[in-house]
Amino acid sequence: MQKIAIVVNDSWYAYNMRFNLALAFKNQAYEVVFVCPYDKYSEKIKEEFQYIDIALNTKGTNPIEDLKTIYKYHKIYKEVNPDIILHYTIKPNIYGTIAASMLNIPTINNIAGLGTLFIKQNLLTKIAKWLYKFSQKRATKIFFQNNDDFDMFICEKLVEKDKCDVLPGSGVDIEKFKPVEKQDDGVFKFLIVSRILWAKGIGEYVEAAKIIKQKYKNVEFQLLGFLDTASPTAISKEQMDIWVKDEIVTYLGTSDNVKVEISKVDCMVLPSYYREGTPRTLLESASMEKPIITTDNVGCRDVVDDKLNGYLCEVRNAKDLADKMEMMINLSEDERKAMGNAGREKIVKEFDEKIVINKYLSSIKEILE
Repeated sequence: MQKIAIVVNDSWYAYNMRFNLALAFKNQAYEVVFVCPYDKYSEKIKEEFQYIDIALNTKGTNPIEDLKTIYKYHKIYKEVNPDIILHYTIKPNIYGTIAASMLNIPTINNIAGLGTLFIKQNLLTKIAKWLYKFSQKRATKIFFQNNDDFDMFICEKLVEKDKCDVLPGSGVDIEKFKPVEKQDDGVFKFLIVSRILWAKGIGEYVEAAKIIKQKYKNVEFQLLGFLDTASPTAISKEQMDIWVKDEIVTYLGTSDNVKVEISKVDCMVLPSYYREGTPRTLLESASMEKPIITTDNVGCRDVVDDKLNGYLCEVRNAKDLADKMEMMINLSEDERKAMGNAGREKIVKEFDEKIVINKYLSSIKEILE
């Protein structure tokens, strides 16, 4: 039985974003092993697949530590001896690929957004680009999640075009994320599902909420996601507590079942200026027939056809975001429903996770044969 290793920077991501893909591999008679740092989701992975823990500092930039990371990957890959390795997220894509190349193990990398590192061009950005160029020439195949990132990597000669392809994000399980009729409670609800980072546009969301609340009653602005203190652009718990106390936003904490929270709202929002891949929460929301407001930004714009299934707003512009929110509030129920229907049609046609799974299966088969 041929073995596939799926290598990610945390078990939450592995379980929530790659579990269905792994099940599809298992159904095709591949053995699957996950390699990622331990958290409570590792136990869920173990119920179905082999799991190997790896200590990984996902935020650090210490070169000595990064050399140790390559050694850790090399040691695991040598012991596991997979036939092919699938890398996700920055450090596995770079250091895992270098380790795999030392053992002549083929790799498929997934470059799913570039985060905050590529927002401002600085020394760290230059180092990251060099590391990508050095490592990705050793990859067998590279998937991107949007055309903007693909074009940038090709233009800057960080990758070879003939080994690259573009996926429709991570795809979405259209059977799981089906439309659910919202119960009308007289409150118009906006929701962001995201890590609570400034770069995700949370500050602009709060400022837009202040503008809207001055003009409209019975409008609620919700936030759902991790308060990620490890990130350099994280919003502190103290700041969140102030917003909640001032009744600007409602913080819902975290959830393992986001579709329940999505089903309760009227519109999904993501005013991100982060370099996204293709935001999974927007795909899931559109699949549930929720209209969307997001930025005309890398990755985000791929999910929304402006004025058809939502609105695109300007990046880092709270006033424009508030304008789009007001437009959404003032649509009739039928007009919002038509937007939701258009979003569902778009997801089924362009972003069904079966498209992603089939691309992986055909690539793996081609490489292994």
